[in-house]
Amino acid sequence: MAQHLVIVESPAKSKTIEKFLGPGYKVLASYGHVRALPSKQGMVDVEHDFEPQYRVLPESRKHIQALIKEVEKCDELILATDPDREGEAIAWHLLNALGIDENADHPKVKRVVFHEITRDAVKKALESPRRVAGELVDAQQARAVLDYLVGFNLSPFLWKKIRYGLSAGRVQSVALRLICEREKEINAFESREYWTIDALLAQLKTAGKSPSFKARLHALDGKRLDKFAITSQQQAADLEKQIAECAFEVGKVTQSEKKRNPAPPFTTSTLQQEASRKLGYSARKTMSNAQKLYEGVDIGSGAVGLITYMRTDSVALSQEATNQAREVITGQYGKEYALDKPRAFRNKAKNAQEAHEAIRPTDLSNTPEKVKPFLSSDQYRLYRLVWMRTIASQMAAAILDATTVDINAGERFMFRASGQVVRFPGFMKVYIEGTDEAEEEAQGTLPALTEGDKLDRRELLPEQHFTQPPPRYTEASLVKTLEEYGIGRPSTYAGIMNTLVARKYVRLEKRTFYPEDVGMVVNDLLTRHFTRYVDYDFTAQLEEELDAISRGEQKWRPAIRAFWEPFIEQLKTKEKEVSKADVTTEKTDRSCPECGKPLVVKLGRAGKFLACSGFPECRYTEPLSGEEKEEPVMSEEKCDKCGAPMLIKDGRYGKFLACSAYPDCKNIQPLVKPKALDITCPECGEGELMEKKSRYGKIFYSCNRYPKCKYALWDQPLKQPCPQCGFPVTVEKTTKREGTVHKCPQEGCDWKKVITPPEPKPAAKSKTAAPSKTAGKTKTTTKSKTAAGAPKSTTARKSTASKQSKK
Repeated sequence: MAQHLVIVESPAKSKTIEKFLGPGYKVLASYGHVRALPSKQGMVDVEHDFEPQYRVLPESRKHIQALIKEVEKCDELILATDPDREGEAIAWHLLNALGIDENADHPKVKRVVFHEITRDAVKKALESPRRVAGELVDAQQARAVLDYLVGFNLSPFLWKKIRYGLSAGRVQSVALRLICEREKEINAFESREYWTIDALLAQLKTAGKSPSFKARLHALDGKRLDKFAITSQQQAADLEKQIAECAFEVGKVTQSEKKRNPAPPFTTSTLQQEASRKLGYSARKTMSNAQKLYEGVDIGSGAVGLITYMRTDSVALSQEATNQAREVITGQYGKEYALDKPRAFRNKAKNAQEAHEAIRPTDLSNTPEKVKPFLSSDQYRLYRLVWMRTIASQMAAAILDATTVDINAGERFMFRASGQVVRFPGFMKVYIEGTDEAEEEAQGTLPALTEGDKLDRRELLPEQHFTQPPPRYTEASLVKTLEEYGIGRPSTYAGIMNTLVARKYVRLEKRTFYPEDVGMVVNDLLTRHFTRYVDYDFTAQLEEELDAISRGEQKWRPAIRAFWEPFIEQLKTKEKEVSKADVTTEKTDRSCPECGKPLVVKLGRAGKFLACSGFPECRYTEPLSGEEKEEPVMSEEKCDKCGAPMLIKDGRYGKFLACSAYPDCKNIQPLVKPKALDITCPECGEGELMEKKSRYGKIFYSCNRYPKCKYALWDQPLKQPCPQCGFPVTVEKTTKREGTVHKCPQEGCDWKKVITPPEPKPAAKSKTAAPSKTAGKTKTTTKSKTAAGAPKSTTARKSTASKQSKK
């Protein structure tokens, strides 16, 4: 019987830690949060000093029951949840859900924290237990209550004024504002034309052998040219003609030494930014893989956490880490690349909490190549990024020789060429930080030039340019901006961005955010009527108050009251002042071509469109883009309800048949009729499988007795029973990985027959990461398949058939 029960958050972490502790210890998982505020009204009792009405999560009940049984057997309960506010709150919620008094003698309660899951770190933590930190719990409670009060009061307001199902969040709405305001800047941007003139030059004394280099026109008549000094092709051509008659000669040569220092080790936000830039990972994917690396991976000698805790604002490294980094750098790169004393960094982020270390490998001797065989491709690439960044942060500065050459062309013109040479690469040998801005043209090397050298002008290169609008936000740049403002916390960024996309407020294309029409309307409503609550500085000030609560400098209930009272008063006022028509309708100067009434811009499910203000008497609509509305085409089909001809119309999910007698007859039919396959439904034995098309255009196969029978398949069914289990139907599936196969669709049967083998893969051009041992079985992959509607189970089949057969 275990005398010591340790509770952590995840089962993966529990398995790793249990191996470190040995007999007498049992490690179990809470499976994340165990209590929360239910998603319904009234769960914060405003009348009784904002008392939160927590409930055990439905999915956590069985875990709590299992923990209660184990607690009864133990003498000591050790809470080892994550070392941040959220982890502290989970520890507190666990005590409440288990009905345990922290001050009781049996079981004796201890709280321990560790920032890396290694044998030494875990044992050291157990030697220094403490109590649950009430201030951190209060700060997390304040955040939960604050977000609840905003979400459950502002969201219903959006339902009334725009449409049902929308949501507003304290930080989510500020992130939306950033994206929408950037889009407005882009739409309002007026591009300006400008020209540059480059000269392709070479040393005259070795003109036949010397490589050419470029210099740009920099000054005219002793005055430096600004960006818009040359604004037209004619002006550029006139200058080119004058320059063509000039002789080129080296004027002044300036040489200087420049030092470049490495970027600091990763924080949560910089890890998300760099993984987006260099690996193309979303914030969610980055954190998911980082979690697995933190919780533990078996690298041959047993499971061990490979990186330190991945939710941190700190850029600090422990002395142990810097000492180890020096050993690795000296061994792998040489003494000249190591530092005499560790390099320390200062955090530039607003409201940074620096209680932890930066994100780093737990053991720097575990090089990426050493652990590669034990990691999936995604995990390896992320671990390699963390390892290189940590090592580079403790390497010597890079030394560059920079040269600037001023070149005279006649009496009036001066060109300038710049180049730099890396004299000592330092940290650049391992890692260079990425950037969100467009990369400047790389500076090449220049030939050895001295004052008075004559130069051969090989070509003049005038070039037209246009100023560009500010770039849209990417996941990386949005995280960076939120952090700079001090808005949100490291653990919240991935969820914020995911919510904006899930609510269809924005869409993510090629890692770039584009606001949707509904997102713009929601943002306009909030910024116009609730300006204070989507203000960047106000939101950052709230974060500072939460930090003050975590330090014990402020009580959480008065802070919530100070926010709530003016907020609810303003909401009540706006309920009366704002009408739905004001928010979702915009006037235009156009008239309806059918009835002459004014046309207005309205917000529909698919975005904004033009509609007649005389609705419902006049139902004229047209796309907002101004494209001519396509007239419905008469089909050869007759309505099976009234006999009138059927029209081919365009809908949200493509073309469909609609009765021409509308609105007297509202019959609609799919344009492509289901195709019978002459295969009896294997589930009900009465119906026949039909080939149908989903609302999104994907082919699927289902029983014609729907909704009585909801059997459905994505794969082509075959009228051949399974030779292994006897199921009356098999299916044909073609994929790149397996080629064309026949297999059994019955769960639990693994019969499969290869019909056409997959095409052989082309030879790799470069060395790639080892394939994952769990490729195709990760949590993320499973989610994406489920989201696509793949009927993996009876439940999924029912859900899919129910939704798709309606069309």
